[in-house]
Order: sequence, then structure tokens, then C-alpha cells
Amino acid sequence: MSSGIFSEQLSRRSLLRAGAASATLAGMGGLASACGSGSSGSSASGSKVLNVAVFADQATADKMAKAAGAFEAAHPGVKVKFTGTTGTDWNDFFSKLLTQIAAGNAPDIASVATEGLQLFAAKGLAEPLDDYVRRDAAELKPYFADVHPALVEAMMYQGHLYELPSDFNAGNMFYNASLFSSVGVERPADDWTKDDFYDIAKKISAKGGQVVGYNWVVRLWGSWTSWMYANGGNLLTEGKWDGGDWLWNTFYPNDPAAAGRKGGWRWGAPTANSTPVVEALDYMIQLQKEGLSPSPDVGGGTTLQGLFAGNKIGMAIGGGFWAGGLHNAGMAPGSFDVQYFPKWKTQRHLFGAGGFGIFKSSPNKDLAWELVKTMVTPQSMNLLFPGNGTTSPRRSMMTAEKYAPTGPEHWQVFYDTLTRFDDTAPIPAPPYYNAMAIALNKRTTEAMSTGNARAALDGLQSDLETAAKTG
Repeated sequence: MSSGIFSEQLSRRSLLRAGAASATLAGMGGLASACGSGSSGSSASGSKVLNVAVFADQATADKMAKAAGAFEAAHPGVKVKFTGTTGTDWNDFFSKLLTQIAAGNAPDIASVATEGLQLFAAKGLAEPLDDYVRRDAAELKPYFADVHPALVEAMMYQGHLYELPSDFNAGNMFYNASLFSSVGVERPADDWTKDDFYDIAKKISAKGGQVVGYNWVVRLWGSWTSWMYANGGNLLTEGKWDGGDWLWNTFYPNDPAAAGRKGGWRWGAPTANSTPVVEALDYMIQLQKEGLSPSPDVGGGTTLQGLFAGNKIGMAIGGGFWAGGLHNAGMAPGSFDVQYFPKWKTQRHLFGAGGFGIFKSSPNKDLAWELVKTMVTPQSMNLLFPGNGTTSPRRSMMTAEKYAPTGPEHWQVFYDTLTRFDDTAPIPAPPYYNAMAIALNKRTTEAMSTGNARAALDGLQSDLETAAKTG
């Protein structure tokens, strides 16, 4: 997931139709009835029910419910119900969830990726976990010791912790091993550069036959925004909220990776038309004009993975979820691999993380907290996310045995992105994320069709300034 669509066949970053995002409001009405009659209550037999909303189809949600088996066994009379909701991307899911809440049908818990954490926290809908974590600190120390502090900080807002990370995905570069071999290219070095990437893309694209060196999708995560980070830019001014010392002092007192961590990312004034951002989108236009990359895919990550598996794409941005996705698309271990994102001005990476948040409206928050703790155990994580459909936040779960069935050979890249590059950061996701996602998709499509990144990003800057004011 990081941040994702839960499916054994489709990754968290898989289903995307950039142009459809603005049309989702018209279809929200059916969600409330699909999710039943609100939050925790009693079934006909008198059993208590905890409702969990997830971004997935219902078949996948039913499989995820197996992760609650140990919790149900430990809490006789309690039933956990996972309800799936599909959409084109996270902003769809959040819009539908907000409509459901407004109708008085809030779930107890929801899967919320980086994209929506600040959205729900800023609206006062999410329950801070600080008091629970303090109370159960001794029980949770093994968990935090197993999780990189960058992922924890991404789950904070205004000094409070709102989720325990359950998965994440960093924006790495996948490559097709057979296409590389066919043009005499070996695995890139860990410190490879934008120029190295460009040379490889030219060699692969020269094969013809609809083969391209590189392909990508239009969205916030894993898009041209990875090039933006590598070029030292961002869509918003970066800052940190004060607070969180209690957490860092309790769980990471001697961890150098926790140095400078505070109370969550504070996204400030928009910088969408700054020079590094314009240069990044200009580079995408250049690749398209030179035939090294097609028009960005708007059919979804699944389409991209299918083309990659069909030996039509040499390189594409992907996270750990691509391991399971490419395996399900028919690629055998060894036919693809992964490397860090190439260096431009920097070699900074972005990531998205996911977790489960508790709603303030839940009448059973204490019980919901016990379920949240259960879902970040290794046993539950294996049931929630089978088949390498995302990256575990727990170092101990990142093993050669885990990746043997799917690959890639260099699976260590997924977690080492956090440990090797200390400036790796979450995608920008302010409280007005939904408006930002729609505007980003619109303006990116505009830039790629007109060839004018500056004009499109001037428009995006205006869009974001308006969204920041109206919230």
C-alpha cells in the first residue's frame, strides 16, 4: 500500500484514472447503504461489531478480515467487519468516506494512507493515539524498535500520532532485466544519475516496436513528482510541527535516524511553479518529445504493470507493491529488478505510508485501539497484505524468504531507501489533499498535452493557493 488499494492482484497504487477524479461526487450516494447502519453496534445475536472501512473491493476486504481472527478470539462476542470501497485513487475513497460520515454512518476504523491523514485529523474526525501509546508503551516497544522513525513521523499531525504504520512504499525504479540485457545494459550502480537513466532509456527505446525506455502515471505518488524530489523541489513549502518529544524519547532515544524528528510534517505555502518543479515536469515533456516515454498512462498502474510484463517498458517508478503486481502479471523472479531512484541534484526519495485510524465518533474507541494494535503484529500483517503487495514497515519482516516467490533480487532496496537516504520524505499531503490531487492530475495532463510546463504549473500554483485558503 503505502498508501493503497488493497488487493492480491492490484497494488495500492494500481487503480488510477486521472481524468475521473473530479466526477466522483456524483456517485457517492450509494456508499452509506453499502456500508451498513453506522459504527459499532450490536448484531441480531447481540454481538458487538467493529466496522473497518478499507480502500479495496469487497472480495479483498473479506480476505483482509482474516487478520482480525486473533482479535476476535481474544474478545468473545466481538465481530470485526471489513467493508471495501473502490475508487480511482485515494481522493475518491476519502470523498466517499466523508460523505458516509456526514450521513451519520462513520465506521470505527478506516485504512488511511499518507494522502488522507492530515485531512481527517484537521477536520477533527480522527482520534489521536497518544494516550493509548503512552499507556501501552511497554507492549509497543518491540513494534517501534522494528519500524523506521520516518514512517512514524509521517503518521503525525500537529504533534499527535494518529496511526501506527502498517505498510509503506518508497518511489524506487523498477527495470526489465531482459530488455536491459538485450541492449547490453547491466544493473545500474546505486548512485546512478539522471544522465545514466537517460542513456539507458535511449538504448531501450531504439529497439522500436512500441518499446519505450520509461513510462509513468499521472498522480501524486510515483509520478513525475519523484523527479521533482530528486531535483530538490516540492509542491509545498516543507516544515515540521512542534511536539512529539514524548514519543521520540520513549521509543527512539538512541536512534540517529530519529534526530530532528518532530510532531509531523507541516505543509506550508504552495511552491508548484518554483524552478525545480518546473524543471522536473519539463523533463517529462522532453522524454515524451524524444520518444523515450509515451503520453503518461491514465488507465491505471495495472495497465503499466501489464506493459512492463509484456516487455514494452524498460523502466518505471514502483514501490514494494510492484513485486507482487509484476508476479501476478506473469513475471518470474529474475525477470525484473529494482534500484534506487537516480540522482539529479539530489538522490532524495519520496514515500507513502498507510495505517488504520480510529474515528472520534466510534463508541468503542478502546476496543478499536486493541484491534489496531493487533493489526500491526507480523501475523496480522501477513494476512492483511499477502503476496508482496506492499512493503512492511517492520524490518524483521523484510527477508529473502519473503521475496523468494516473487523477486526482485535486490528487495533490500525497498527498506534501505529509508536507512540509506536520510532525506527520504512523505509525499506532500496537506488537509486539502483531495483538491490538490484533482488539480495535480488536471495540470499534469495539461502540461503533457500542450508541452508548456511553466503555464500548467502557474495554474497549479493558483489552484493550490485557492485550496489552501478554502481548506
